[in-house]
Amino acid sequence: MRNFRKTMLAATIAAAVPTVSLAQLEEVLVTATKREASAQDLPFSINAQSAADIRRTGATNLEELSRNVAGLTIQNLGPGQSQVAIRGVSAGQVVRDQPGVKEQVGVYLDETVISLSLFTPDIDLYDLNRVETLRGPQGTLFGSGSVGGTIRFITNQPDFEAFSGSVEANVNTVTDGEEGGHLKGMVNIPLSDKAALRVVGYATEYAGWVDALREGGNITEDVNSGSRQGGRVTLALQPTDNLTITPRIVYQKIETDGFNREEIFNLYANPYTTTRPPVQLGERQQYLRLDEAFEDDTLIADLVVEWSLDNVDVTYVGSYVDREILASRDASALTGSVSVDLGFPDSAVLIPSNLRDTTDVEQITHELRFASNADGPLNWVAGVFYSDVERDYRQILPTPGYDAVTDQVLGAGTAAAVANGFGPDSPFNSLIPYDIEQMALFGEVSYDLTERLNLIVGARYYDFEEERTFTTGGLFTNLDDQTDSTSSDGINPRIMASYDVSDEMAINAQVSQGFRLGGVNDPLNVPLCNEEDLENFGGFQAYDDESLWNYELGFKSEFNRVRFNAAVFYTDIEDLQVTLDAGSCSSRISFNVPEAHTLGVEWELSAYPVEALMLTLSGSLLEAEFASTVTDSDGNVLGGIEDGNRLASVPEFQMSASATYTLPMNLFGSEEMYVSAVVQHVGDRYTQPSDQVEGAGEFVSGLPFGGATGNEVTSVDLNLASYEQVNIRAGITWDTWEAVLYADNLTDENAKLSFNRERGGRARLAYFTNQPRTVGVTVRKYF
Repeated sequence: MRNFRKTMLAATIAAAVPTVSLAQLEEVLVTATKREASAQDLPFSINAQSAADIRRTGATNLEELSRNVAGLTIQNLGPGQSQVAIRGVSAGQVVRDQPGVKEQVGVYLDETVISLSLFTPDIDLYDLNRVETLRGPQGTLFGSGSVGGTIRFITNQPDFEAFSGSVEANVNTVTDGEEGGHLKGMVNIPLSDKAALRVVGYATEYAGWVDALREGGNITEDVNSGSRQGGRVTLALQPTDNLTITPRIVYQKIETDGFNREEIFNLYANPYTTTRPPVQLGERQQYLRLDEAFEDDTLIADLVVEWSLDNVDVTYVGSYVDREILASRDASALTGSVSVDLGFPDSAVLIPSNLRDTTDVEQITHELRFASNADGPLNWVAGVFYSDVERDYRQILPTPGYDAVTDQVLGAGTAAAVANGFGPDSPFNSLIPYDIEQMALFGEVSYDLTERLNLIVGARYYDFEEERTFTTGGLFTNLDDQTDSTSSDGINPRIMASYDVSDEMAINAQVSQGFRLGGVNDPLNVPLCNEEDLENFGGFQAYDDESLWNYELGFKSEFNRVRFNAAVFYTDIEDLQVTLDAGSCSSRISFNVPEAHTLGVEWELSAYPVEALMLTLSGSLLEAEFASTVTDSDGNVLGGIEDGNRLASVPEFQMSASATYTLPMNLFGSEEMYVSAVVQHVGDRYTQPSDQVEGAGEFVSGLPFGGATGNEVTSVDLNLASYEQVNIRAGITWDTWEAVLYADNLTDENAKLSFNRERGGRARLAYFTNQPRTVGVTVRKYF
């Protein structure tokens, strides 16, 4: 297979537009092993979406891109907060007030680590060369955050040879929503034969589609609109033929006015109230007393130095990442639910309350690696990695007038006595700074035992040190002030082998280990907890590292116009870090489940059955289950953690199919026209492990308010139903122009992506939903 790939004529990855003569499957060169190679030649499961693939499917973010990647699952929790799972390795829903939980999938922008637990970066895909999805643990080369896999956004680099550029404009409209659009551009400028500059800029306006009911029966339409602006400036310097220095600056800002939350129950808006107008919340509706917002400012400065010697390539990568995130939520129902429990008057229960989560991250990384570049059966790569991450997380709950009511009901001076140094009229405050330091040594050796048999052996030694301080103040807190630390070191091995059955077919096998650093839970908010929740969840303070062994057998083939890749895998997970909602405590806790596993098969097919028709089919069939049971002190199964129950947030079956038909035509001087359709099926899922417990969907608030007794039952189907989404587009190409008309979510499917419960469902119940039918036009110009 390797010999076959070497003799193939590689398709141009950055081809401007589809062309009717392209009946040759595109070869995509990747750097998933930190060496350049064809994706088809790598001895493990990898998906590489090229620039042409991204344009063909119209993907603008990782969630849209995942439709065509087998085994990749995105749990949408709002802008910039989606959580990624690969091959079913998932801890369930992890929300923004668990900053100590580490990611399970590593995310990179070229050579720079941009992973951040709870906040997967929403990177714009314009002027990307490709997106690589590496399935299975990638701990040897990519570290702790890659226990389930790694995703790499690879940008186009400056070109020393020719001036070039592109512009893309879009307008779209969302069913029962607003209008949106974007303007993006790129210019590549050779400054000399030794220097080149590439500049990318983009601005996107997102249409809102969720309506908010307000006090007094008013409605604010389309409250989840937003924008994304940013750009990249990359300078490439080549002082000698064998030395390239590439500094770069990346900046991106995301702002939204709300979240894609469809509510079922709200303390203030439900069908059970009698002294307040009863409300039946409808599709794509929510209830707000305050406006909401999300902001994400990201600055990346990195430097790559590549020095090619006689037999060794030397690469240095240094990066600085500064990210400031604000999630501002209407927490009136949350605060109001506590006020009911405290016996506050209705006027106090109705006080608007704003929960403001802020995350400030500064990350510095250095990597120095060496790779062989000589011809021969032996190849190797080795390096050292260091990172220092400072992450400051803060929550405040400004609730004007709350101190006066607190003193009136609970006694004069109560509010001041529990402030613990924080400001007034904020019943909950927390400050949690983290400092995480990591050092690693890694290496892999590849050897061709015969012309057809290749063996790769690698390992990574890691050493982590984490320290965090936890300080709280306010009526809803324990007045905590404590410092905790976590440390871990070890070795992750990987062994891979591939055998070329023929020039067109290869099989590969892999055994690899990955891990995820453990941590310490935040103390429960004891003043909010009922006795049962305090007893069940109060003992989970520290949790250990998560470890995973992956066993994989793969098959890769390419016959003329047909490419078919498949893999069967089994992962044995030890001390899986699972997250559960601590109910009335308005907290979530992480703890270890001794044993879990995933078992599955994935496949990807691309074919040109005739000259002008391209077909793709990808999918995965998965069993992801607990292999042990966790019980409480009375022997009851805790939170659905039972042998045989499903892991949360991943479907057992998902599949995507696409067809692109290209035909020559002469309409207004055009060269060709193409029509493309993508159909995606996502199977049913659970948001949290506890959702599959009998009776888990029966919610009782226990809050007598607004004439409701609090004993009413709101029934919710916590098994998130499977759904299908259809996207179609038609494009016309000229010499340097392209125009595309498209409709995404053609059938206007209102898919339930994940389930949200505020304070265990006592304050609010809601789903996160997908974008309705969206129709738009995109025009591109290349020069």
